[in-house]
Amino acid sequence: MGTIWELDFYSRPLRDEEDKKVWEVLICQTPLEIGDRAESLFRYTQFCPSTEVNSIWLQGAIQAAIKEADETPQRIRFFRRPMANMILKACKELAIPATASRRTYALFQWLEERIENVYPTLPNYQETANPSVQFASSPPQRLPDALQGDQWAFVSLEASAFQEMSEWNIGFGEAFGLPMVGLSGETQIPGLIVFSSRATPLAAWMSGLELAFLRVNKGDRPSVLLETGENDSWILANLTDAATQAEAEEFEEAKRQAKNVHFLAVQSDPNTESFAGLWMLQELNF
Repeated sequence: MGTIWELDFYSRPLRDEEDKKVWEVLICQTPLEIGDRAESLFRYTQFCPSTEVNSIWLQGAIQAAIKEADETPQRIRFFRRPMANMILKACKELAIPATASRRTYALFQWLEERIENVYPTLPNYQETANPSVQFASSPPQRLPDALQGDQWAFVSLEASAFQEMSEWNIGFGEAFGLPMVGLSGETQIPGLIVFSSRATPLAAWMSGLELAFLRVNKGDRPSVLLETGENDSWILANLTDAATQAEAEEFEEAKRQAKNVHFLAVQSDPNTESFAGLWMLQELNF
């Protein structure tokens, strides 16, 4: 898959000598293996004066990170919508694809750690509310007709079971280390498996999206939605009766107990031991 970076460029709760906001770029490597610990992967940070907040400065910061890491990422993910134009322009100048994504799990955790433990220790810290990022989902879309699943099922696995994920037969997917989010091996991780006679094309199509998380829609037509990219939403399963709706409620509760970590799998049928696709997911509260 190649190296993926996550990037945030925004003002922090700090002021300079002229009482102007201090900006900062955070860049970290996306954990792609179940054994990866985010804090042990590449991280880069640099403060930016408010008078130099532009794509040229950001481009230079990314170049400095590349030099320090001694490699160029295959692509960069970012979550902060107001900075999209600046980030996209800086990355374009460096010929690095950049994508708005809600799959910035390592960056989100690192930023939370800095807000709690780092910024308050620095000079001119000013306690403020952490600005939220609005991701207004678009109306849910149907999956392409050729990729509709034949069956689906809610399931769960102990977190410890995923330690063997690297040995599983998986066609497409992406993982991250569960210790990164502080889950014990006994924690039950809920998931959804989609069974399809066209499992490989479905998994390949999903791999081209920025898979973010699953959520249950309790509207007039209850369903399980797959949230992707910046604000896209897809209908994976319709909850047509009280029994499936109750299962969906249990799924959401299990998510909450597992710090919103869950998984999505695609298989050709319930009897196969291989996965056409398997993704670890986490719903973040941006």
